[in-house]
Formats: sequence, C-alpha cells, structure tokens
Amino acid sequence: MTLRAAQPRLQEPPKTRGRTTIADGVVEKIAGIAAREVPGIHALGGGFTRTMGAMRDRVPGGHASAGRGVKVEVGEKQTAIDLQVVVEYGVSITDVAAEVRENVIAAVERMTGLEVVEVNIAVNDVHLPDDETQEQETRGDRVH
Repeated sequence: MTLRAAQPRLQEPPKTRGRTTIADGVVEKIAGIAAREVPGIHALGGGFTRTMGAMRDRVPGGHASAGRGVKVEVGEKQTAIDLQVVVEYGVSITDVAAEVRENVIAAVERMTGLEVVEVNIAVNDVHLPDDETQEQETRGDRVH
C-alpha cells in the first residue's frame, strides 16, 4: 500500500478533524479546585461526604478528592455544575457564592472549552472558628 502525501483541506481546520471528550471527573476536579480557591470557602461536600472523605484521607494510601462535593452533567458542548459548600462564619454567603460561580465558570470554560450553563450552590454548613479544635480533638490530633 502506498501512502500519498496528505493534501491540505482548506475548508476543514485541524481543530475540527476529530473529537475530544472530557470525562465528568475532569470537570468535577476543575470545578472543585476553582471553588476552593475562593476566600470564605472552608470545604466542599455535605456532612456525610466530608466525614467519609476524612476517614478515607486518614487511611494509608487514601487521598483527598478534588471533586468531593461536586456533581456535574457534561454534554458535548455544555456542562451544568452542582456544588455543596461549607462557608466560613462571618462571610457574606451571597458574595462568596457569586465569586465561586465566577471562578468556577472561568476555570471550566477556559480549560475545557465547554459552556457552563449553570452553577448551583448549596451551602450545607457554616464553619465556626472553634469547630476546627473540636474536629482535631475528636480525631485524636494534637492541638497546639
């Protein structure tokens, strides 16, 4: 079989020759990292999700999931994102939620090329300053 030199197809740019698929988990990680970057966000996930994640994180070989507390629906060109968050006490929840939406949309659209049609945020808890000391004592961590 003899291969001929490829003739340039002027009507088809290289970016349209083939298909790129992006797994839900990729979008979840990007959205989770972008949400955590916002000041005022203490953690992602609901109470049960965070408890199970903390237990897994303490097991040798366990690791924190960047997608914890994030659920996505990914189509060919669009995505919708649901986030469960815990905010720091004293912050404006509406301001933090707006900043999370902005950061998540910017990161996901820039990195994936998908259009983010919505970012739904469920605030499941407020982290109090003395909660961390109680959490550490419950887990048996040393408090300094």
